[in-house]
Amino acid sequence: MRYRILIEQDEDGVFVAECPSLPGCISQGRTRKEALENIQDAAHGYMESLKKHNEPVPPSIEEEIIEVAV
Repeated sequence: MRYRILIEQDEDGVFVAECPSLPGCISQGRTRKEALENIQDAAHGYMESLKKHNEPVPPSIEEEIIEVAV
């Protein structure tokens, strides 16, 4: 399954990662890479919890990226 992840660096330099399709699924890391690894782990746990409680799993996304000349 594929989900969009938003990553922002906070005022302390910590990278905060959030998955908007999975409400409350947020993690962080000292580096961008660590934040991505941590949010992937958090999303996996989130999905396992949904399945355990017979909750619906949000659909996977399909996304294309385009380049725009300016």
